[in-house]
Amino acid sequence: MTRGARRIHWPSTAPAVFDGAMAKTDPPAVPEDADPAVRPVPGDLDQARRTSMAAERTWLAWWRSALAASAGALAVGRLAPDLLHVAPWPYILLGCGYASLAIGLLIVGARRQRDLEQALRSGRHVPLPFRTVGAFTVGGVALALMTAVLVIAQT
Repeated sequence: MTRGARRIHWPSTAPAVFDGAMAKTDPPAVPEDADPAVRPVPGDLDQARRTSMAAERTWLAWWRSALAASAGALAVGRLAPDLLHVAPWPYILLGCGYASLAIGLLIVGARRQRDLEQALRSGRHVPLPFRTVGAFTVGGVALALMTAVLVIAQT
């Protein structure tokens, strides 16, 4: 070590909550006379587990986004008109837009989870279609613009 350099001492790492799910387990028992092509390779099993768990985390992210959109729908559609003492119909309309976004996120997230699990089983790659990305982008921009218009109009 050079003079003046500090040595970093990392704290001991205790097992985390998710370590049990990621723990390596023995592959399923395969008869000794089975075809070698049928035998699972331990690295492949670990990769499949990690990929499946990543797909599940992605599905949970779709859910979190949908819950946030639902909270936004409630806040904009029900709370904002009462707090601002303004006509409720534009806020109710905007709240319905956020609720529609939440429903779309739940439906597309569930479909995406199903597609990813099927792709994992078949060894394919299934990218998210651009039309889905485009639809959510256009919808999000429209909701943001309508929100900005309402904020500016009420000032």
